[in-house]
Amino acid sequence: MLDQGGLPVGTYDSYAAAQRAVDYLSDNEFPVENLTIVGTGLRQVERVTGRLTRGRVIAAGALGGAWWGLLIGLLLGLFSTTGSGWIGAVIAGIVAGAIFGVITAYAGYAATGGKRDFTSVSSVVAETYQVLCVARVADQARSLLAKLSLTTG
Repeated sequence: MLDQGGLPVGTYDSYAAAQRAVDYLSDNEFPVENLTIVGTGLRQVERVTGRLTRGRVIAAGALGGAWWGLLIGLLLGLFSTTGSGWIGAVIAGIVAGAIFGVITAYAGYAATGGKRDFTSVSSVVAETYQVLCVARVADQARSLLAKLSLTTG
């Protein structure tokens, strides 16, 4: 473990617990710049959030494109000399953006050939988190963390 930041001074089941340990060390004026939090036993977790349908793709593309179109329309409207010209630029931007958004979103969806008809959120999680410390102050960190475990354990 020396290659990744020092000697192990604490092992935790969650990132929040490792973060709490470092915060405790900081609160006790330990030089936290000597610490590293390392996640071990990494795995990718993908949580499926819903079904991806043609209608959802089109709606999301239209909405995203309309937002971009609104931005472009507002910028172009700045060069308008009349109020109706400004409104026309904004409306034209929204419509053009929505159309462009639908076309590009549907093209991307069609390109997958139905191989990924769902939405998901991916994250990398660790089984355990180690707090590592440089050797010259590792004993001090262990001593402080032992006090923390007595107060929370």
